[in-house]
Amino acid sequence: MSEIISVKNLVKKYDNDFIAVKNLSLKINQGEIIALLGPNGAGKTTLISTICGLASITSGSITVNGFDVIKDYRKTREIIGLVPQELALEPFEKVINSVKFSRRLFGKKDDVEYVENLLKKLQLYDKKDNIIKSLSGGMKRRVMIAKALSHNPKILFLDEPTAGVDVELRKDMWNIIKELKNEGVTIILTTHYIEEAEMIADNIGIINHGELLLVEEKNKLIKRMSVKTLKVKLKKSLSTIPTKLKKYNLKLIDEGNSFHYYYNTGKERTGITSLLSDMNQIGINLFDIQTEETSLEDIFVKIIKD
Repeated sequence: MSEIISVKNLVKKYDNDFIAVKNLSLKINQGEIIALLGPNGAGKTTLISTICGLASITSGSITVNGFDVIKDYRKTREIIGLVPQELALEPFEKVINSVKFSRRLFGKKDDVEYVENLLKKLQLYDKKDNIIKSLSGGMKRRVMIAKALSHNPKILFLDEPTAGVDVELRKDMWNIIKELKNEGVTIILTTHYIEEAEMIADNIGIINHGELLLVEEKNKLIKRMSVKTLKVKLKKSLSTIPTKLKKYNLKLIDEGNSFHYYYNTGKERTGITSLLSDMNQIGINLFDIQTEETSLEDIFVKIIKD
């Protein structure tokens, strides 16, 4: 895949000397979905604002599709759509007129067919003549996406797109995002819902205190850092871990009726077969076995804490 966004050594410093982004470099390929994760104040929105040309750059450089966001700002803005975290809509305007207006802001000619197909895709067509004030929060969020896509951009930024949206609408949003990716749109997503990133993102970027801690393919990251927990329920309780089993770093739980064994899914050997064999040799019989796997949320929390 070709590179569509390049951020090199970006620094964003505000007038009060607060450094929101610290020497950050990032490459994003065309057609991928990248989720930017981080706690409040980590610098996610500032990073997006600088790429979109809404905030000045203290130092460093950003190019979008080969164009510099400062020198060629008109060209870069033409290929970017932004859905901000805060809802900013004209309350008494009709849905279709609001979307058409956003399209004209980018100097695009009216295209009734494109706008109507966009509204259909976002399940807004039956609401096209409604005033925005009458819509639910979820529908207003869809209107924001429609306005961001009104000029047919190659890149879409979604800053907390499902904030305040119920579970059913959130899943609808995920489907919409996946459809856009299939059409070749590059999507950069910030979210507090780790489940959201796990469901739809190709790559994960983690930001904290203005620094990019990592960018990695989601599946590789989960495989690399995932730890599985094997919970073994015993037929007879143990007061301590037997000497022969101490090398497995087992943790007694449930008043000695069970123990936890931790193993890395990325390693060739898990050690489970050896553990069960040693248990059999010293006469420890198991009653049941359960497994749990580290989630992306667990990995995120660990990286932020470390």
